[in-house]
Amino acid sequence: MTSQQLEERSQQLEARVATLETELAQMKQMLSGFLQKQTPWWLKVAGSFENDPTFDEAVRLGQEWRKSAE
Repeated sequence: MTSQQLEERSQQLEARVATLETELAQMKQMLSGFLQKQTPWWLKVAGSFENDPTFDEAVRLGQEWRKSAE
């Protein structure tokens, strides 16, 4: 392989690496934005049954059932 061929291959490789680095930086930016915006599932439902008589009754029945199973 001649020095000219080595130089060409080196330039091609450097160009490919530069492209990959740019794409990786874009992917990291997209991913960090997605992860920061996403709210944990439990925060979405926390407190949603507050002052709900049906839920309170379900809790009471569950407690009653657990006590009877002892």
